[in-house]
Amino acid sequence: MASPFPLLRLPRLALFDVFKSLSIGEKIKLSICSKKISNQINNARLYSQKVIVDLDMLNHGIRVCSENNEDKFDIFTKPGSAKSRHNSSTKHLSISCCRLRGTAILTKIRFVSVIQHLLKMFQCKFSIRISCDCGSSYHPTIFELFDLQLEVKTLIVNLDGSKDENLLWNQMFSKFGMVEDVYISTIFDSDSSPVCTSWPQKIVILNSEWFTLDTLLACTCTSITLEGPSLDLEVMFMKWKAGGFPNLKYLKIHGENIESIATTILGMKLSEMNLLELDGMVIQTDDGSKKATIRIGFCLNFHRIEMSVTPFE
Repeated sequence: MASPFPLLRLPRLALFDVFKSLSIGEKIKLSICSKKISNQINNARLYSQKVIVDLDMLNHGIRVCSENNEDKFDIFTKPGSAKSRHNSSTKHLSISCCRLRGTAILTKIRFVSVIQHLLKMFQCKFSIRISCDCGSSYHPTIFELFDLQLEVKTLIVNLDGSKDENLLWNQMFSKFGMVEDVYISTIFDSDSSPVCTSWPQKIVILNSEWFTLDTLLACTCTSITLEGPSLDLEVMFMKWKAGGFPNLKYLKIHGENIESIATTILGMKLSEMNLLELDGMVIQTDDGSKKATIRIGFCLNFHRIEMSVTPFE
């Protein structure tokens, strides 16, 4: 019988090369074998691959995948949760009976502990999905994750918009500055709209009736997509021309009968023909520092207005 290979006796750089050759799943499974080898893998973190970590709180799942999405590995933190997400082409591991860092991990704590473990191993960007189906028991976990100062690529949120969720929403908006892209599909009551105190780089809001002109003026996102807002489009364009929305590079507004929420745009009385006349129009700010190209689109009763902003050269 061959003798075991003395992996940890390899020179440091040679050991790092071995770690780099492993798949994501091989590295994760190897890291929970012993504290000693886990420390060695952690020491090689800056030489490790960059990964996207998809947190699925509903299914108690964590998917770790390469940036090109070719190498995937699923971790499940609750017995039986693998059945709801398991794909035969993706290897997976249930850690309900495993120990990380020598400590037994309970259900709520385990999710965060696994994230901390991955952060030591890889250069991570996170994708987080939160829905009302997750239950309020995960609310503390959400803020534990934000407290870790994660590099969040995408945050997808679909809560019920009730008054009970209002405090959670307001707390989450204070964390949006840590996120690149936010997608919101919650329907809010008129008296429970969230208070926006920080902004991601890009935001997409479905059911955006609550998103007022004042909210838009305060928004610092570079890219904004709104479905069904009740904005005064004439005032919005005039504000932009006067120097408003200084960070804006792209704005998209779409919904049914856009002309019903404005009587004029850029001084033109609205009808379907007038909207078509706006397609391709180039406007500029009053100080001449920026220009924007307007695009118009139609699909049945849904209209789309896009504005792409570029600086004058």
